[in-house]
Amino acid sequence: MTSRPEPGPALVAVPGLGLRPTAWDTTLAALPGHRSRTEVLPGYGVRPRRGEALDPATRGLRLAAVLQPEDGPVVLLGHSAGAQVVAHAAAAAADRVVGLVLVGLSTDPRARTWPALAGRWLRTARHERPGQVPFLAWSYSRTGLLHIQRTMDAARHDDVEATLVDVRCPVLVLRGRHDRICPADWAGRLVAAAPAGSRVETLPAGAHMVPLTHGPQVAAAVAAYLRADVSGA
Repeated sequence: MTSRPEPGPALVAVPGLGLRPTAWDTTLAALPGHRSRTEVLPGYGVRPRRGEALDPATRGLRLAAVLQPEDGPVVLLGHSAGAQVVAHAAAAAADRVVGLVLVGLSTDPRARTWPALAGRWLRTARHERPGQVPFLAWSYSRTGLLHIQRTMDAARHDDVEATLVDVRCPVLVLRGRHDRICPADWAGRLVAAAPAGSRVETLPAGAHMVPLTHGPQVAAAVAAYLRADVSGA
């Protein structure tokens, strides 16, 4: 028997940089009682066009513009650099976004250079599940490595901490235990810049790709956040 969607906010998810929209499937499948969908954006789910602006602020404004009136109140979920995009969308559509879930945020300002980013990726990759490699290879080939580099180059200069100052809803910053890209101390600083009631949660396992590798655990954390912290959930 299929569960009927609960009368609460719609969940709108954005994939991480270079990932296809199915990256959120295991997480959203574990939230069957909620209306949910994945929105794709250039660099985040679909290949961008040449010369297209790829900075998170521009992508966030585009996301805010495509939220549907029938959605009603919305909770935005973003992964990695996609979390920067949804943060900008939440700031731009503060009257409609009642919750914001940022999973494995990237671009800690201490690691914005390419060498520092690469170092954190390598330290995190050793804790990732090898089974996700075929999906990642397929996703990155569809988006294109050059486009991924362009999108990341725009994302790494984005100040998500400053963006969160303009967000009105409580924020959940969610990270895997072994995520070196989103270290716990930086996640704590982000929450300090966010509205009252925001918090950090570290999953007991997983690394950076937890929406793919630990979808049920991510979903359980999101469900608890919706019950406890989001108005109308």
